[in-house]
Amino acid sequence: MGFLARERTVAPPGWNRWLVPPAALAIHLSIGQAYAWSVFKTPLEKSLGITGTQSALPFQLGIVMLGLSAAVLGTTVERRGPRWAMFMSLVCFCSGLLISAVGVWAGMYWVVVLGYGLVGGIGLGIGYISPVSTLIKWFPDRPGMATGIAIMGFGGGALIASPWSTSMLTAFGNTSTSGIGKAFLIHGLAYAVFMSVGVLLIRLPSKEFTEEKAALLKDKPKATVGFNVSANNAIKTPQFWLLWVVLCFNVTAGIGILEKAAPMLVDFFKESSTPVLATAATGFVALLSAANMAGRFIWSSTSDIVGRKNIYRLYLGVGALLYLVLLTFGPTSTPLFVVAAMVILSFYGGGFATIPAYLRDLFGTYQVGAIHGRLLTAWSVAGVLGPLIVNAIADAGKKAGHVGPDLYATSFYIMISLLVVGFVANELVRPVNPKFHEPAAAAEETEKPVSKTDDEATVTKWNEAEAADIAEAADKEDADDAEGVVRK
Repeated sequence: MGFLARERTVAPPGWNRWLVPPAALAIHLSIGQAYAWSVFKTPLEKSLGITGTQSALPFQLGIVMLGLSAAVLGTTVERRGPRWAMFMSLVCFCSGLLISAVGVWAGMYWVVVLGYGLVGGIGLGIGYISPVSTLIKWFPDRPGMATGIAIMGFGGGALIASPWSTSMLTAFGNTSTSGIGKAFLIHGLAYAVFMSVGVLLIRLPSKEFTEEKAALLKDKPKATVGFNVSANNAIKTPQFWLLWVVLCFNVTAGIGILEKAAPMLVDFFKESSTPVLATAATGFVALLSAANMAGRFIWSSTSDIVGRKNIYRLYLGVGALLYLVLLTFGPTSTPLFVVAAMVILSFYGGGFATIPAYLRDLFGTYQVGAIHGRLLTAWSVAGVLGPLIVNAIADAGKKAGHVGPDLYATSFYIMISLLVVGFVANELVRPVNPKFHEPAAAAEETEKPVSKTDDEATVTKWNEAEAADIAEAADKEDADDAEGVVRK
C-alpha cells in the first residue's frame, strides 16, 4: 500500500510542523472514547442481562490489550511509520465498535467483549503510540509540550464521547439492543471519518527540517540528545525498569480514585453533617476528567522548563502528601477533598504525557515509540491493580461494618506507599550507560545538518537489516542448491 508507506509520509519542504499536533489529536480524541465506556455499562446490563463485573470486562480487556499491543507492535510501528500505524489503529478501533454493534444486536455478550476489548484494544495501543515519536521529532525544542497536546486528547476524548453517547442512547433507546447497537454503529463510522483526518495530515520531518531543527535547539542546549538506544537495548537498562515502576505506581494511585470517584465522594461524607448527593458526585467525576485532561498539557509543558525528573518528583512526592491530606482533613471539608483529588488526577494525566519525553531524554529519538509501547505494559498492570486495591478493600470494609472514610483508609495508605516507592525509583534514574548506545557512526549520521534526518537514518537502518536478512537467505539457498537439496 504505497500511500501508507513510510517514504510517502515525509513532509515536503516548508511543511508547517503545527499541522502534526492536529493529526495526533484526531487519533487520540477518537480512541479516548474508551474513557466514556461507563455510559454503556448500565444499558448493556439491562439489555443483555449481565452483571456489573461483566459489563466492565470489555473496557478492562481493552486497557490490557492497549499495553500488550503497544509493547508487541511498537517496533513494527517505528518501522512502518506513523501513517500506516494510524490507519491500522483506525481499522482495529472502528472495527471493534462495529463488531460490538453486531454483538449487541445478536444478544451475544462475548462478541462485544471480543470486538471492543480485543480488536478495539489493539487499535487503542497502536493509536496511542503512533504519533508520539513523530511529534518528538518535529518538536525537539519542546518534546513535553508536543506529546502533552496529543495525550491530552486521549484524556479529553471522554468529554466529547460521554455526552454524545448519552444523547444517542436516549434518542435510540438505552434499554433495547437495537438502540445500543445503533449507537455503536454510529460511533464506528463517525470515528473512522475523524481518524482519517489524522491519517491524511501526518508527516515525518524532511531533510530540510534538519537546518531548522538546529536553529530551534540553538538556545536550548538541554533539549539536544546526542545518542540513541534501540528498543531491544532499552529494556536491558535499569532506567527502563525504574521508569516502568514510576509510571505503574503513579497510574495506580490516580486510577484508584478515578475508577470509584462518585461512590467514594458519597461514602466519605455519608456520616457527616454535609452529605453529598449522587447527582453532585456525578459532577465530581466531570471535574476529575477535566483535571486529568488539563494536567496532561500543563504539567508536561512545564517539564520542558523544570526537567523530567523534577516534574516526577512533583507527581509522586506531592501526590503522596495529597493522599495524606485526604486521609487527615478530607472528611472535614468537601471543597478540600475535591481540590486535592483534582490535583492528584492532574498528576495522573501529567504522568502519561511526560513519560514519552522522559524516554526521549534517556534513550534518544531512535525507536522511542517502540520503547514507549513496551513501557505501557505498566499501564496494563496499573489498570487492574488500582481498581482492585480500592474496590477489594472497600468491599471487605463494608462486610466488616465500616462506613465513611474508614472504607478507604487502608487503600489510601497503600497508594501513599506506592507513590513513595515510585519517588525513590525516580531518584535512582541516571543517564544510560554508553555501552547501550547505538554505534557512534550511526549517531553521527543522524546529527549531520546537511545529511539524513533522524527518521531517514532510521529507515536506512531498517532497510540495511532487511537487506542483510535477504542476502543471508539467498546465500543459504545457494548452499542448498550446491548440495543438491530440493527446495519446496
